[in-house]
Amino acid sequence: MSSETLTGTEHKMMRAVEVLERDLQGVRTGRASTSIVERLVVDYYGAPTPMNQLAGISVPESHQIVIQPWDRNAIQAIEKAIQKSDIGLVPNSDGTVIRLNIPQLTEERRRDLVKQVHKRMEEARVEIRNLRREAGDQLKKEEHDGTIGADEGRREHENLQRVTDKHIADVDRVGAAKEQEILEV
Repeated sequence: MSSETLTGTEHKMMRAVEVLERDLQGVRTGRASTSIVERLVVDYYGAPTPMNQLAGISVPESHQIVIQPWDRNAIQAIEKAIQKSDIGLVPNSDGTVIRLNIPQLTEERRRDLVKQVHKRMEEARVEIRNLRREAGDQLKKEEHDGTIGADEGRREHENLQRVTDKHIADVDRVGAAKEQEILEV
């Protein structure tokens, strides 16, 4: 049972790192990227709908995102969702497409974005540590019940700590790469 616990915990830790990577893709850097707006939720006829299901999103230039809704009636709802979001961009609409011009980041905005990245990194670390604690409690319970021996329990705890350290290092690596991308002028 203990190896199953460790395998399941490792899978959950990998998912936490993947979620962090996906979240950090949405953090705006100095260049245009479709991931900035893809997952914005638009109130489309009363139903919350992700932007990428309502429109084609493209990057024709390095500092511009073009959103072309499949339904022209959705343009106002998309503009409203962009304005409500925390991406800090102003939509320009000509009635058929919405253009988002991405300005160069100021030093202050870069520092704020780095703080956001650090906050998300810490949330991922906390999640990984919570998974480690839960798995450790499960191992202690198995040890107490007599399902596994004391030596095997100690080995499993050591393996659990190694896996935890590896995934926390992955979080640090992903966060450092994003921080470097943000600070790049």
